[in-house]
Amino acid sequence: MTKDHATVWGNCLQTIRKNVNQQSFRTWFDPIKPVRLEDNALTIQVPNKFFYEWLEEHYVKLLKTTIRRELGQNGRLEYQILTKSAVAAAPNGKPNYSTTNGTPGKKNGGKSGAFAPGMLDSQTIKNPFVIPGIRKIKVDPQLNPNYLFDNYIEGDCNRLARSAGVAIAKKPGATSFNPLVIFGDVGLGKTHLAHAIGNEVRQSFPAKTVLYVSSEKFTNQIIQSIKNNAVNDFVNFYQLIDVLIVDDIQFLANKQKTQEIFFHIFNQLHQNGKQIILTSDRAPKDLDGMEERLISRFKWGLSADLQAPDLETRIAILEAKMNQEGVELPADVTEFICYNIQNNIRELEGVLVSLIAQSSLNRQEVDIELAKRVIRNFVRQINKEITVDYIQNLVAEHFSLPVEKLQGKTRKRQVVIARQLSMYLAKNLTDKSLKAIGENFGGRDHSTVIYSCKTVSDLMETDMIFKDTVSELEKKIKLSLHDQ
Repeated sequence: MTKDHATVWGNCLQTIRKNVNQQSFRTWFDPIKPVRLEDNALTIQVPNKFFYEWLEEHYVKLLKTTIRRELGQNGRLEYQILTKSAVAAAPNGKPNYSTTNGTPGKKNGGKSGAFAPGMLDSQTIKNPFVIPGIRKIKVDPQLNPNYLFDNYIEGDCNRLARSAGVAIAKKPGATSFNPLVIFGDVGLGKTHLAHAIGNEVRQSFPAKTVLYVSSEKFTNQIIQSIKNNAVNDFVNFYQLIDVLIVDDIQFLANKQKTQEIFFHIFNQLHQNGKQIILTSDRAPKDLDGMEERLISRFKWGLSADLQAPDLETRIAILEAKMNQEGVELPADVTEFICYNIQNNIRELEGVLVSLIAQSSLNRQEVDIELAKRVIRNFVRQINKEITVDYIQNLVAEHFSLPVEKLQGKTRKRQVVIARQLSMYLAKNLTDKSLKAIGENFGGRDHSTVIYSCKTVSDLMETDMIFKDTVSELEKKIKLSLHDQ
């Protein structure tokens, strides 16, 4: 039976999915598209050169093994890399593709002139960041000096964005990811990362002009330039920037004049090999109220998603903040905070500041009880006692099952294990009687609860992975405050 490229790659993905975590799979393998299969060579399309280099550096062994399993020992993988060199000139605005057998092509390293045609001399251009009448020779980058790569903790949630940022800082404007669009929910470190790139560029390339501006300030500057009949001066000033960082680009939505001016600035900077970095609370494709030509250009480079950090990364972030502040918290308090503040790094730091203040002002030792009182200002609902319902919800979520399955009569192995584990945890972590626990599981009697607890105990002695799962759930139940 003849295999086609889609089938082969689909089979490869099934194997790869089992060997990498879900976030890495979504980031590095979901965007890949199979193109063709010829002479035992599967060609796949990747978004850019950075993507290809990351795959070759981190997943080459896995890809090699997977391809040979599907195509035999002579099977090989070729890449089709998206190039942007002819995008601006293409009448339809569509990018071209080039195919490589795994050797990255050389970049177009031609240096652009410092000025674009029609640009004014830098001494005559008005700087919108200064008060009229006060002359500044150098542009204030508007960067926070405390936001650096050194204190930006890396995890699975931000590895792609941080790696791209480091690469940009080494070669601003000369990488495949221009622009870099960093997107994610509030409080996940988009602004920190953008500032870190800017600070690193300034340190490595003192002659380059770096500028950070919020979209709100950018819009206000445009309004003022229109009022003063100085739009050309405004545009020409921004064309002098080597690294432009625009924060919260989503706030340009439905502002047609602002988008039009930004479009021309973007084009000029990009054509001159200058670096553009944008942040947003959503992916470019989800930016409502934004002109299609702008969205298209945002997709030219790399769009890097910041996810909510996992527990280990949250603990590392909190410990780094503690070192920065010169304080130390008990390990159980640190874990307690990180278990309950899950989706916002700013809140994590806010809890630490509040905890230090409460301890200092009240001359009270930092412990779990003080942490609970502080966290009440950050968490909407508090669970004062552990309930069977809460345990059922937590276990069902862990096993990706509806709670009703635990209370029903289903005898599928996964459901049975989850039900028995819930009973075990309910017996150990609540003061409910065996009969009361059984009532919460579809009216089962106390003997079923006893049998379930013994089964779980026996399984923990022979299966270390299962034992770790039980321990993790126990810790999560004891530390969590969220009302289920």
